[in-house]
Amino acid sequence: MVGLATRNNMVMPECPLYTQTHAEQADELASRWGLVRYYHTPTGLGLVLDDTGLQLKDFDNPKQQGVMVDFLSGASEYRRAHGGAKKEPIAKAIGLKGNQGRVVIDATPGLGRDAFVLAGLGCTVYMVERSAVVAALLEDGLRRLATKAPELAARFRLLHGNSIEVLKQWPHEAAEAVYLDPMFPHRKKSALVKKEMKVFQALLGADPDADGLLAPALALASQRVVVKRPNYAEALAGHSPNMAITSKKHRFDVYLTQQ
Repeated sequence: MVGLATRNNMVMPECPLYTQTHAEQADELASRWGLVRYYHTPTGLGLVLDDTGLQLKDFDNPKQQGVMVDFLSGASEYRRAHGGAKKEPIAKAIGLKGNQGRVVIDATPGLGRDAFVLAGLGCTVYMVERSAVVAALLEDGLRRLATKAPELAARFRLLHGNSIEVLKQWPHEAAEAVYLDPMFPHRKKSALVKKEMKVFQALLGADPDADGLLAPALALASQRVVVKRPNYAEALAGHSPNMAITSKKHRFDVYLTQQ
């Protein structure tokens, strides 16, 4: 289990039901991601490690379900297999055609749902996450995915760092596209938004430097940058896209590059 001490200082208390394996995993997680382990239930936000995986919970609301990265959920798999076909707006925005896979950098992966769709369509997806807590959740989701679908899990690369700086000094293979979905205040009051976005916003706070992502993304992507925005939101950094692909709730602003 993990509770929040400061924004980047999580705590991991041990549950009486933990096996020794869980305890060892907790120690490894704490060491790798700079988390602080607790041996009692914390207050506020925290990570919980159990048989289901790693979850982010709000211990001030114990009845609220935890948030986790679950690539093996029925909803994720259904979206990949059915809704995640080439006809899905994100696939069109990225420019996927035929069986052509692309190298895509997801610089704001969140819970990895859009990255999962792109990987399912054959893309190699680099997820760049600056929050150690969210990166740990993504890593746990990939670990569980690898036990069931190793070929799919192998299409992911997880990087921990500030996306603006990572994009400016990209040390990996060339990427055709950069995908951005910066956190934006939600007007809808659905249960899913309430649960996940409330917890995420409490963990990460505001996203005041989101506009700073666009310039390094445009400089890096060889073909395009795609920015996911709520339909009511202005363009990122006030920069009008070359085109936009709209869905019921969102639009995908597409910026074409020439490199």
